Amino acid sequence: MIKLLIVDDSALMRRLLNTLFQAEGDFVIQAAHNGKEAVEQNRNFQPDVVTLDINMPEMDGITALSLLMAERPVPVVMVSSITEKGALATFEALHLGAVDYVTKPGGTISLSIEMIGRELVEKVRAAARARIRGKNTPRGLAQRLREERERPQPRPVTSRRGTANEGLVVIGVSTGGPRTLEEVLPLLPPDFPWPVLVAQHMPPTFTRPFAERMNGLCPLTVVEAAQPMPVEAGTIYIGKGGSDMVLTRRGNKLTVLAKPENKEMMWHPSVELLGRSVLEHCDPSRVIAVMLTGMGYDGADAFTAIRKQGGRTIAESEESAVVFGMPAELISRGGAGVVLSADKVARQLITWTN
Repeated sequence: MIKLLIVDDSALMRRLLNTLFQAEGDFVIQAAHNGKEAVEQNRNFQPDVVTLDINMPEMDGITALSLLMAERPVPVVMVSSITEKGALATFEALHLGAVDYVTKPGGTISLSIEMIGRELVEKVRAAARARIRGKNTPRGLAQRLREERERPQPRPVTSRRGTANEGLVVIGVSTGGPRTLEEVLPLLPPDFPWPVLVAQHMPPTFTRPFAERMNGLCPLTVVEAAQPMPVEAGTIYIGKGGSDMVLTRRGNKLTVLAKPENKEMMWHPSVELLGRSVLEHCDPSRVIAVMLTGMGYDGADAFTAIRKQGGRTIAESEESAVVFGMPAELISRGGAGVVLSADKVARQLITWTN
């Protein structure tokens, strides 16, 4: 049985969520009205996982989350609004240690539950099995950046050199991704020679604030790929939520596009579609594909094909992955060239591109 604590100031929302999870048959449920009660219930009920609203009276979800993680760390799924303000609060929650989030659609509460119910159940189940990681404080991140840049770099493996636009890094990531990307992308130096394309499963209103947040952390330029853009070295492209990011050629220039969501794919932006487009337009021997934390199998087939056709691939290790689903699928298919913890991925990318 999974012990679940539901935290929401709306009595109707608590009742609907309780009904949703009771129907699953394997949840023991308690509820809290606000952040203060959540902290007390975390201590007394000791849940395996928590759903936590952001906007609540007396103590909001962000404050409550920081106290939960300080006193008794527990997997938390945030329930947030789809506004840009809600997105910024959600990124703060992920930075503090939340595992995942679900966005509330607009309209009536009962309709919202019908629309997000299955997604919420799946994410809560995944979170209950997730690895809880320490908080990345700004000071801690800055210290890690200094240490990594001062560290003697390992001797690069011999590889054919080419112009910047001949090489490409592609990253697939889902649950736990925003915090994990904070451990990888800021460690790439300003002279990193290859462009980086990132497919992070995320809703439409979240990707632009996320790209802006990462741009403030990274030496490289980070942009949301919301329109056709030429792919250039020195830039990290974040796939736009609510669409699928694919690579194409315009003339002789690699270009990234945001296409309408392909209904045949379960997750968006689709890692699988991005990987297939990379295979279509790039020399696989000049591609590095990185599979980071996330539930499901998105991108495992395409990244395996990249490796089999001469590309290099990295799967995040189980020891560091918040959710080991996507990296595990890549490994099981024989598509992982190396398996590394998140904090070693940037160093490997630097080595392979030198």
